[in-house]
Amino acid sequence: MAGEAPKNLVFVYGTLKRNHANHFLLEDLISSNDAVHIGQRTTRLQYPLVTGLYGIPYLINKPGSGQKIRGELYSVSKRGLARLDELEGIKVNHYESLQIEVSEEESNGTVLAEAYFAHCRFGERLWEKRGKYGMCEFGENDGVLYVMVKDRPTFSSFFDEIEAFVSSSNS
Repeated sequence: MAGEAPKNLVFVYGTLKRNHANHFLLEDLISSNDAVHIGQRTTRLQYPLVTGLYGIPYLINKPGSGQKIRGELYSVSKRGLARLDELEGIKVNHYESLQIEVSEEESNGTVLAEAYFAHCRFGERLWEKRGKYGMCEFGENDGVLYVMVKDRPTFSSFFDEIEAFVSSSNS
């Protein structure tokens, strides 16, 4: 991968997965040798996985709650990781990148990878808003509800919108 070391393992569970809206970025990284698809993985622990405003999937940092999450594991260069961080809004506190243990379905061994979790300023409130009910996988049917950034309203701040969403009384 572009001669860079060390490689970063990244677990994706939502729109970055194959057959989802933002997978184009990983395809681009793969074509430039900045990422390699390793395979399907599942979290060792249970985590909440919910959708929020605009059908955006969020993994919530509450280990032991929710379900074991199915996703995909990639090895990504530093340059590739920077592009993923930009898409996920790390600098603007949309998501935060945290370590997570994942394993193959048929294996007892686990590896540590990075995953993008809902930022702590709203993640737990989003879990509560969703009735503390989550899914085990962001599937293709879930993906049809996702609204690309370019198609979202531009009249207000996304963070104002998410704050209003998690604070509202309706689901």
